Amino acid sequence: MHSQVSVRLDGNQEFRFDLAGAEPMGHEEGRRWLDDQFTTLDCEPLRASGKVLLADKVLTVARAAGAPLMADAEWSRNFARAASAALAKAVVRVDVPGMAVTF
Repeated sequence: MHSQVSVRLDGNQEFRFDLAGAEPMGHEEGRRWLDDQFTTLDCEPLRASGKVLLADKVLTVARAAGAPLMADAEWSRNFARAASAALAKAVVRVDVPGMAVTF
């Protein structure tokens, strides 16, 4: 299955990650990677209740990473693999300014 993750940041910067040929992450491995990055990047929950949905985690990690980490080949490939695995979707679009994750 062909997988692709795209991330749009402020200023209409867009990063596309084609996962063809990349070793897929398992669902739990993807969740753990995102959890680690959520903590490392000091992300805050989007919801007042403090509950963090997987899509929220993908969005907040992308926002905190910004262009510097998205431009880092190793980090961004792992982000794309983790997002695709954790959300169990082959195509993931992260729109940081619009605060949306679509499939």
